[in-house]
Amino acid sequence: MADLKKLKEGILADGTIEDQEVEVLRQELYADGTIDKEEVEFLIALRNEAREVCPAFEQLFFEALKQNVLADGSLDAEEAAWLRQMLFADGKIDDREKKFLWELRHEAKRVSPEFQQLYDECMT
Repeated sequence: MADLKKLKEGILADGTIEDQEVEVLRQELYADGTIDKEEVEFLIALRNEAREVCPAFEQLFFEALKQNVLADGSLDAEEAAWLRQMLFADGKIDDREKKFLWELRHEAKRVSPEFQQLYDECMT
């Protein structure tokens, strides 16, 4: 796998994440067929630090998060706390983040009360 720090510097050099950079990210991050916690944290940092991201990055971002948090089919209290911190990093929940939570809620086999509380808060 590529050095994530160097990859991040290259992608964010102009402050934007564009389609061709998403393809590079996809190839690097999915080289082993899965997304681990470090790679998810890397994508979160990219999203938070970029001035602008293309729709393809948003798609990759939420796909990777979903794959990671639903790896065992359930959403526990720890994952709910982590999602809360990540989603509220900018102080608001946007429509794409609401859609992501809806997808998680409906694809999970089991959700913790903590995730349900987060879901309910964000959807009202």
